[in-house]
Amino acid sequence: MTAAAPLEPSFPQAIEISGQWLALWEAGELSEEVLADRVAELVASRDGARGFFVVSLAGDSPLMDRLPEPVALQLRLAGDPVVDLTVRNLAMSTAMAVHHQRSGDAEQQAGSERVQRRSSELLRLLEPEAVKQRLETLLAASRDGCGDDVVFLERWGYDAEQKSAISEAIDAVAD
Repeated sequence: MTAAAPLEPSFPQAIEISGQWLALWEAGELSEEVLADRVAELVASRDGARGFFVVSLAGDSPLMDRLPEPVALQLRLAGDPVVDLTVRNLAMSTAMAVHHQRSGDAEQQAGSERVQRRSSELLRLLEPEAVKQRLETLLAASRDGCGDDVVFLERWGYDAEQKSAISEAIDAVAD
């Protein structure tokens, strides 16, 4: 008898699952430990992690504002993929906050700033050396225009002001 393969939800499925689990946790119907185990299963795949972070970073759930230790531990144990997605969320939310500020959309700006703050706080809880290395890669691209993240920044069309804001957000994580 072979062990069942781990579930790999699609991105939309992961969003739906994450929303359901966070609602159960908020209602007191799911313990922190069970939530942590389920989050660990989700973040084991790229689409699962992406879906989880869409809901937990950008949504109304207070999870990332008062992250339970068992969940934080599972996110740390998930390693580089979680660090990478969190750094990308920091960059994208920072750039979008600048965009929304320019267009005068205070509500969207506040939402982007919340994702930025939550991403920054989460990075402080993840494995320090992995976070440091990943942030240095993004900093090289945003500040100096070199390295592996140049393509990432160019794909989204971020301008000099947005790249500068990303650099400042990176510096703020280290403070």
